[in-house]
Amino acid sequence: MTIGSGGSAIVVPRNFRLLEELERGEKGIGDGSVSYGMDDADDIYMRSWTGTIIGPHNTVHEGRIYQLKLFCDKDYPEKPPNVRFYSRINVTCVNHETGVVEAKKFGMLAHWQREFTIENVLTQLRKEMAASQNRKLVQPPEGTHF
Repeated sequence: MTIGSGGSAIVVPRNFRLLEELERGEKGIGDGSVSYGMDDADDIYMRSWTGTIIGPHNTVHEGRIYQLKLFCDKDYPEKPPNVRFYSRINVTCVNHETGVVEAKKFGMLAHWQREFTIENVLTQLRKEMAASQNRKLVQPPEGTHF
């Protein structure tokens, strides 16, 4: 987040930004179709996060709950988090062997902007599940993991 007007800008430090994201994630967001929080409450650098996406309606993902791991390195939010599905999923932007969301195949990561958040990433991945190229793809058995 950048605050300021005209030519001046104040950049919110990484940890303040992540604290804001954590607070928002803990409060519950939107319709509950995505959620996120820290993996380890003792991690003072706030690097390791867990996300959850509930599969969108009218797709092969409906009724499924997908777990993800997100890693916010020291240069987040200048650079995107590393995102990996823990739950097995078949969508075009996810590596089928590792579960890694491939930046070159997922526009939000490829064209990352400092204003984007973990919530934005999870919401956009959910939209990707509902996209025409992914909504009917055969999925691995529910409950399997990478």
